[in-house]
Amino acid sequence: MIPTSNQWSRKWLTVSWRSLAALALAALAVVGGAGVVAADAVAGKNKAEACAGCHGEKGISEIENTPSLAGQPDLFIQWQLIFFRAGARKNEVMGPLAEQLGNEDVRDLGAYFASLKPPESPAAAPDDHPDLTGAGKKVAAAGRCASCHGDKFAGSKAAARIAGQHEEYITKALHDYKSGVRSGGGVAAMAEVAYPLSDDEIAALAHYLARL
Repeated sequence: MIPTSNQWSRKWLTVSWRSLAALALAALAVVGGAGVVAADAVAGKNKAEACAGCHGEKGISEIENTPSLAGQPDLFIQWQLIFFRAGARKNEVMGPLAEQLGNEDVRDLGAYFASLKPPESPAAAPDDHPDLTGAGKKVAAAGRCASCHGDKFAGSKAAARIAGQHEEYITKALHDYKSGVRSGGGVAAMAEVAYPLSDDEIAALAHYLARL
């Protein structure tokens, strides 16, 4: 008997949860373990100089496929750096950089980017695809995106700020979650949401979120 796509999905989610649980135990020492030194946003600013080439000055990216980090929740930044460092999230640029970071560096960078003002909302600009925006809003409601990312999609704790993020980046992230290429905080939840989405629904959702 050949497994159905849903069976493969459930099997993948189970494996992902186990992998995430193991990584979470190791990460607790970084984000909240006993004896953790308080984060230093000023130190984080100095350490973030190497990030500006891709993620932009003050964490606002000018590169379509590269996310803005300004205003991202502290814990989200920390978790993503931990995932890159551990190899749980793959990227040829971020992987080698994260491998050089110590736990204090991770905390400082999280504090720094969380302290920055997020990108200005493009909502006031003319919308060339209002139908796509409307369709994306419906996809976001159906997927209950606000339950993790907040009513204004500004993120919370380990859930990313997705409001105003680059449309191209959101599109890629959703495809990566759907295919299993990307893992990280909330991997099972994101895979469950992204897996049934069509390409058109992903495009609509990304367009809607990018304009918030």
